[in-house]
Amino acid sequence: MQRVILIRHGETDWNIQRRWQGQAVVPLNKTGLAQAQALATHLQARPVMEIHSSDLSRAWDTASIIGKALGIDPHPDPRWREFSLGIFQGLTRDEIHVKYPVEYAQFERDKWNYTVPNGESRRDLQNRAFSAWQSLLEQATGDEVLVVSHGGTLRLLLERLFKNDPRLDGLHLPNTSMTTLEYTNQSWQMTEAAAMPHWPQES
Repeated sequence: MQRVILIRHGETDWNIQRRWQGQAVVPLNKTGLAQAQALATHLQARPVMEIHSSDLSRAWDTASIIGKALGIDPHPDPRWREFSLGIFQGLTRDEIHVKYPVEYAQFERDKWNYTVPNGESRRDLQNRAFSAWQSLLEQATGDEVLVVSHGGTLRLLLERLFKNDPRLDGLHLPNTSMTTLEYTNQSWQMTEAAAMPHWPQES
């Protein structure tokens, strides 16, 4: 395997409302479906051999649309799921501030080790994503592989793989953006981050 393209799922209504989706079942909205189809069309020109995906519906439906266009059945893996946000799930940041001020302060103060009640810690999420990455390297076949996952999951994986890379500072992964990792000179390199060639960007 020479190339992995990390893809964030298509847009949902909760994305627009800035609600923390976590592992809730939230479907793609009309725009999200269009984004996934546009990405699928764009990827038809690439030598993709496998698609791996979170099993949460917004990621799985994105992967399935791509897979249908490419003639590839995606492989589900719950380790690619989004952050399990427990009591914060379904709320906006402002709502969390009001409803759970103590817990949110702890969440911000202890970035890696604070476990959200009924959820997980960022370190838990990063370890889970890295485990999925290691399995991908061991099992995937073909030169180019797609992974469809979630913004939080992909960001923490990138922080693990490319620690202290300044390109990650403030990096935003738009819905259906592609971040490309290539194996060159006996190591993995991030050659493109948050690319959206298939979808017009707001000016």
